[in-house]
Amino acid sequence: MAARVSVVLADDHPIWRDGVRADLGEGFEVVGEAGTAEEAIAAIRANRPRLVVCDLNMPGGGGLKVVRACGEETRIVMLTVSEAERDLLDAVAAGAVGYLVKSTPPVELRAALLRASGGEPVFSPALAGLVLGEFRRMAKASSGTQPLSEREREVLVLVARGHTYKQVGAELYIAEKTVENHVRNILGKLHLSRKQELIRYAVEHGLE
Repeated sequence: MAARVSVVLADDHPIWRDGVRADLGEGFEVVGEAGTAEEAIAAIRANRPRLVVCDLNMPGGGGLKVVRACGEETRIVMLTVSEAERDLLDAVAAGAVGYLVKSTPPVELRAALLRASGGEPVFSPALAGLVLGEFRRMAKASSGTQPLSEREREVLVLVARGHTYKQVGAELYIAEKTVENHVRNILGKLHLSRKQELIRYAVEHGLE
């Protein structure tokens, strides 16, 4: 039996945390809870979870403060009511590995969080278009040589859209392991250490 994913839940509404805990089911183990940003940071450092599910708007600095403080220590997914483009992009820039809306059905939520626990970026489908729209708006003229191959650019864009490695492989007609290798090569070429930084790179360099 696979080990359960350890999770810290951070939201200033206890009833909402109860609902998320119930939705997570048996594949996850809630090892800590928090109602403020400072409590979340303390819970993360005390329990060292594999995953953090965090509201964007909480007392004490909100989810962005949590990501900036602990994004290098664990994988953090924003679970929020906000579908604002700026909120999404700020979360990604801060280092969140995912951004999901609270209306996400439980089955989809569990699947997305399992992927996030493995380091894959995840987004609510309706929000992926916002990320790609920002790629276009932030496109910059560059005199430098693009360090990525065309295939690597294709992989990067699909990962930024929230596709799983399996979905990327199916769309590009390559093996899932090959996708993983491409991601590793992209990280190396761009001198990045975390998969969510691929999205940040895409935003900054106008990939679409």
